[in-house]
Amino acid sequence: MVAGNWKMNTTVDEGIALAQAVCAAVSGTTGVDVAVLPPFTHLWAIRQVLEGTGVRLGAQDVFYRDSGAFTGEISPAMLAGWCDLTLVGHSERRHLFGERDDEVGKKFVASLAHGLEVIVAVGETSDERDAGSTFDVVERQLDAVFAELETPPSVDDWVIAYEPVWAIGTGRTATPEQAQEVVAHIKQHVRARYLDGAPRVLYGGSVTPANAASLFAEPDIDGALVGGVSLRAEEFSVIVAAAAEAIAGRATA
Repeated sequence: MVAGNWKMNTTVDEGIALAQAVCAAVSGTTGVDVAVLPPFTHLWAIRQVLEGTGVRLGAQDVFYRDSGAFTGEISPAMLAGWCDLTLVGHSERRHLFGERDDEVGKKFVASLAHGLEVIVAVGETSDERDAGSTFDVVERQLDAVFAELETPPSVDDWVIAYEPVWAIGTGRTATPEQAQEVVAHIKQHVRARYLDGAPRVLYGGSVTPANAASLFAEPDIDGALVGGVSLRAEEFSVIVAAAAEAIAGRATA
């Protein structure tokens, strides 16, 4: 999977044009689950652009109640049926807006209940990495998600995005070896404690056309959650192509 998180960028018209450019740029690529995550204001218009292209539509966040006096929030019930997936737990939500682990878990459960595929973002800060707490942090964040569940979800219904906070928007990327180490640990933790298998795990954090292929060459990295580069269709398509090449390479290995 290669998912583009546009964050708080583009007007509606600019977003429509970007979605059209992305669809054209990735047309003909097979084997890769491609998604774009525009701002809420763009979703309906971009749904129409993506129709029949194979590119899926995601929301950048969601609230955990279906309705009520929650001014400014968007519920999973509002997205269900025409939005394919949602992102929860992005580090900017956690660290800029004070979102707690248990709130991420509630958003995860509410989204699944409405048939939305969910990308759950986890990751450590630079201080936590320097303290040797990376594994503890991602385990805590994942455990909070499962604490809200009555029954384990299917591995096909959700995706994990490992995003080291120190690498998001900084130009500093985890080395492929660093990313692989944490992604492998995430899969091992999920298998050991919760599920027979593990969902796909993406890497996010300053992914570019220059480093995508080396990240995708690692055996446990199943794609990328892309930030700034997803606003440039041609560069985004290079990352998608690198994912397609990695899939082909694994199939023949």
